[in-house]
Amino acid sequence: MASFKHCFVLSMLVALSFSSFEMSTAARQLLQAPAAPLPTIPPLPKVTLPPLPSIPSLPTLPKPTLPPLPSTQIPSLPTAPKVTLPPLPTSIPSIPNIPTTIPTFPFFSPPPSN
Repeated sequence: MASFKHCFVLSMLVALSFSSFEMSTAARQLLQAPAAPLPTIPPLPKVTLPPLPSIPSLPTLPKPTLPPLPSTQIPSLPTAPKVTLPPLPTSIPSIPNIPTTIPTFPFFSPPPSN
């Protein structure tokens, strides 16, 4: 809490110093003063850059030729035996009834106080 009080006092001092009479009159004088002309900037000399060096051409390399790949026989995969599925039931089973009431639990009385 003490640091909060110090921060509050410091902020109040800053607020009072900014709202002082001298500060406001100085700001008004600055606003009402004629604007001073801006100084002229001397022209900068033009700099010419040297030409970029030319990139030497790279030697061309011969394209390698790859030997032909050996032909391999891919073994055929074994076939799975045909499976017959049992027929679907004609009647759809019914959804069981869900109880909508919430069961209540008995609350025990607290033990007697001595």
